[in-house]
Amino acid sequence: MHRKSVLIVDDDDDIREILAETLVDRGFEVATAINGRDALEVLRSMAVRPSVILLDLMMPIMDGYGFLEQRSLDPALASIPLAIVTAGHGVDHDRLGDALPIIPKPFDVARLVGVLHTLGSGGSQPA
Repeated sequence: MHRKSVLIVDDDDDIREILAETLVDRGFEVATAINGRDALEVLRSMAVRPSVILLDLMMPIMDGYGFLEQRSLDPALASIPLAIVTAGHGVDHDRLGDALPIIPKPFDVARLVGVLHTLGSGGSQPA
């Protein structure tokens, strides 16, 4: 059985590393990116796209909102399930819509893993 894969997009080194280790320990394959622009480059270079993207909203260079706008222009990327991870309380729901799950920081690991399994149930997408 193919392991579920996750792309973590977060500018905080500690959060990225802890989250990656936590998910690897639970059987996920993990790739990381430090901002939205980096995430687009990582996604476009992957042979197999991730099952799910975990996206922080507040990042330098290209924030989560900018990533979502660019992602929507590419049908292959737009088809990858995504969840928002944020410590912020000022989430702009008008820009996000109501369809995306929002996972607050600090993480409830059981909830996070549950969301990943639910979103990633479609399996990995070929590039």
